[in-house]
Amino acid sequence: MPKPGWSLQPSLSWTRTIGLSMPRRGLSYVGPMHDPVDVWVIVVAAGRGSRFGRPKQYEVVAGHRLLDWSVGAARSVADGIVLVVPPGAERDDEAAVEAVVAGGATRSASVRAGLDAVPATVGIVLVHDAARPMASASLFAAVVDAVRAGADAVVPAVALVDAVRSRDGGPVDREQLLAVQTPQGFRADALRTAHATAPEASDDAVLVEAAGGRLVIVDGERSNFKITEPPDLVLAAAILGS
Repeated sequence: MPKPGWSLQPSLSWTRTIGLSMPRRGLSYVGPMHDPVDVWVIVVAAGRGSRFGRPKQYEVVAGHRLLDWSVGAARSVADGIVLVVPPGAERDDEAAVEAVVAGGATRSASVRAGLDAVPATVGIVLVHDAARPMASASLFAAVVDAVRAGADAVVPAVALVDAVRSRDGGPVDREQLLAVQTPQGFRADALRTAHATAPEASDDAVLVEAAGGRLVIVDGERSNFKITEPPDLVLAAAILGS
């Protein structure tokens, strides 16, 4: 399995530890991973594409489906990949992955379905949205290395460049905000503990934080945007086809 070197960049990379003023609810800091561990990636492709107008994960861009691009990037670090698809869309010919499972009614439920297919012996689990096909192999490597270094959860993020206002019209200080991306990485036992009671959240790092996990933020990539509306495919094609 490739283990490219990387270094944290000072602009966005820092550690945020939460839950220190309360019981850690089953999670305790275990430190860096010194022994080799398997890495599996859950590629979440179970969305219905309500904003896009159809299931966008099957759109073909630069010769491949969006989910194929995401699976290919995940393979750069993965010993195994679980692809989570809409119920009824499971196929036997997804040869690039180790398992294909049906997703649930929510994103969190879909991640849990994928997590159930990850072997219990796996030490690190990444969760990646199929709708982010431009994530690079180096970004996947950075996330894995931060988990190996001792984080319970790792998220890539980028600073906001636009002026921001709240829905009530008031200005918001963008310097205090980050846009979070995937792949997100986790110590496998921390992710399983966070999902044990079937909670719901916008992403899995929120759940691990709520369980007392140690979160590390690494630099994301501007090109790693989420395909949300049909015009996004034009820019994706330019990036992926270059």
